[in-house]
Amino acid sequence: MSSNPLVSVITPTFNRADYLPFAVESVLSQSVPDFELIVIDDGSTDGTAELMERYLADSRIRYLKQENQGQSVARNRGIAEARGQFICFLDSDNAWVSTKLETSLKAFEEHPEADIVYGDFITIDGEGHEHGVNRMARYSGRITPQLLRDNFVSMNTTMTRKRCFDEMGGFDSADRLAEDYGLWLRFSTRYQFLYVPAVLGYYRVMENQISSDKESRFRANEQLVQSFLKAYPSAVTRGEARRGLSYFFIRKGRYEYSAGQRRQAFRSLLRSLSKDPFWMGPWRFAVKMLLTSSRGRRM
Repeated sequence: MSSNPLVSVITPTFNRADYLPFAVESVLSQSVPDFELIVIDDGSTDGTAELMERYLADSRIRYLKQENQGQSVARNRGIAEARGQFICFLDSDNAWVSTKLETSLKAFEEHPEADIVYGDFITIDGEGHEHGVNRMARYSGRITPQLLRDNFVSMNTTMTRKRCFDEMGGFDSADRLAEDYGLWLRFSTRYQFLYVPAVLGYYRVMENQISSDKESRFRANEQLVQSFLKAYPSAVTRGEARRGLSYFFIRKGRYEYSAGQRRQAFRSLLRSLSKDPFWMGPWRFAVKMLLTSSRGRRM
């Protein structure tokens, strides 16, 4: 293995022996071979160590084990161990298409001003059946205003210049729900993002993970966004901050309404209006709630 690989791939894992080979082999099948794969075992007890032995004959693969400390700590250890000019993350239950690295490196070559490249992914279930391409709106350039609304940067599709981590640090080790969101918000204050409209990987959603405890995630994201705005007050204008928060509360309210939590949805609507009443989002949501409620009463 080269002592200076072009790309470092970091895969944290915890008791994912059933899926880890899918991830590892998708890296080994890349059309660009100049990489190192660093698997950080975060205290697995399911035979992951024995599984990894079959791959260690490939000098590009390193397997490191630690006591369970969470994905953020594992990823930060991988960053510290990385030798490449670029950093990629691949969770142990996900996978890449074979041209993921090639597509990302080409994007950097064509757009040298970019610091983080990312793309789209196909959602798969626990058995690996495909459920379509995630069509979330994504953005390039200065993306902080859009990121306040939602995290649309899919971490498993990203490739980031190593110097970004050297300059601004890695993941918040205390955050176990929105660590990637916090990282991209911070990086968006200094670095240029480039969205590549291509499928770069597969994202697995298991039955017991479909909601991913959305209420907890909304709470964590709200706290994260509010903390970010206090820490980086000049990252966005006052108007951009208010619009971003208004949009966020509409997303939260739509989820609550779909889950039958109508009082909570109404409160989220009011919070959205209080942040920015001068766009159509909260008003469209208010009309939808009114019409749905009226139909329910007539029935």
